[in-house]
Amino acid sequence: MQRPILPISNPSLKSLPSIVTSEAAGTVPLRSENELASTCLLISQQSEDEKVDQVKPLLSTSADSTSTNGTAAAAPKFYQKRRRRTASSSSLSDDFEARSSEDRIGHALSETYLMRLKLCRYIGLGYKFITRLVAITFYSFLIFPGFIRVAYYYYSSRQVRRDIVYGNQPRNKLDLYLPKNPDGPKPVVAFITGGAWIIGYKAWGSLLGQQLCERDIIVACIDYRNFPKVTIGDMVNDASQGISFVFNHIAEYGGDPNRIYLMGQSAGAHIAACALVEQAIKEANGDNTSWSVSRIKAYFGLSGGYNLFNLLDHFHTRGLYRSVFLRMMEGEKSLRRFSPEVLLQDPANRNAASLLPPTVLFHGTEDYSIPCDSSKSFAETLQSLGVKAEAVMYEGKTHTDVFVQDPMRGGDNEMVRDLVAFIHNGDEEALVKDSTMPPRKRLVPEFMLNLARTISPF
Repeated sequence: MQRPILPISNPSLKSLPSIVTSEAAGTVPLRSENELASTCLLISQQSEDEKVDQVKPLLSTSADSTSTNGTAAAAPKFYQKRRRRTASSSSLSDDFEARSSEDRIGHALSETYLMRLKLCRYIGLGYKFITRLVAITFYSFLIFPGFIRVAYYYYSSRQVRRDIVYGNQPRNKLDLYLPKNPDGPKPVVAFITGGAWIIGYKAWGSLLGQQLCERDIIVACIDYRNFPKVTIGDMVNDASQGISFVFNHIAEYGGDPNRIYLMGQSAGAHIAACALVEQAIKEANGDNTSWSVSRIKAYFGLSGGYNLFNLLDHFHTRGLYRSVFLRMMEGEKSLRRFSPEVLLQDPANRNAASLLPPTVLFHGTEDYSIPCDSSKSFAETLQSLGVKAEAVMYEGKTHTDVFVQDPMRGGDNEMVRDLVAFIHNGDEEALVKDSTMPPRKRLVPEFMLNLARTISPF
């Protein structure tokens, strides 16, 4: 007489598929819950169909097999009862009768499978998370002297107006960096900071704000909510609302509402581009908008990505896993909506493309967080649509070189020089003043910056 399967005292998981038992002849039942768990661990590596196929015989009995003398083997009462019910009722009733046992078995299977899955996920995610955490810790330590000076300026300077509220959602605030010279209306840069859509914060733009306000340019660093609190649609809405506030109120702070430039860095460049293209499409369709794309003098994208389809696999290999990124971007069906390059290639949006301002895309050629091909491709797409656009490549520069290490070196920052030259184009007085500006002081020793560049996780 064969031993019955031991009951497993675990509650059922209704979300998991039931495991239907089989009564195929010649199989040996599992002797214990440990044996079941061990078997489940092996089959958990296979597809769902394969798992079900292999579990069936393992959970069956040889109740229907006959002995060598033709005598039927004894079976547990549960299965004897089930065979009797099979002769007189439908398979639906059978499933209902056996559901309690099946659920317990299914739960044992799922627990083992999920435990293994969680362990593998923990090892994979944990390894990358820990290595990047260690890297960013050392990176932050190496550039810490520069951070201290920037933070001191951010919290002590009278030129910085912090936490100006632009909306009614959490983090709907912006910082203004105002030039010391109050004469005349100043050009304005509405800046969206980066942070992988997860750690974006307005204070990350402090170093850029300080450099530009020294050259008589007002900088508005717009904050926005991050994932997982919100997804990309809310981030774009926050940015758009912040841009609207700048248009409507910057004159109160000495800014020129007719000389407003939009700029973003990394994830912020993507968010800013999404807001810009979305606004252009609304205007082309005659929808009501709170600000006009035609009033943007130019768009500057720094180390940004503009086609999510091309970046999905790249981000996955970098540790921003596909499942997480898709949740962040509101699912695979929304990738098109939040890919400015793809949206503009749609013939239906050709009128929207005609409304876009001149575009300059800055990128380092050794950027391994977001490849420089992202900016090149977007610039080519814009040019094909008649938009004045160019991609400016910085040879040998990484994702953080252009935005962090180079400004902390002091002296002449190539990207800032190009940016200011574009903003002050046509203003001879401002250009002369820029040429006589004293070089900025170094914030971090060179050997520390070179080491920080080497271990940067970005």
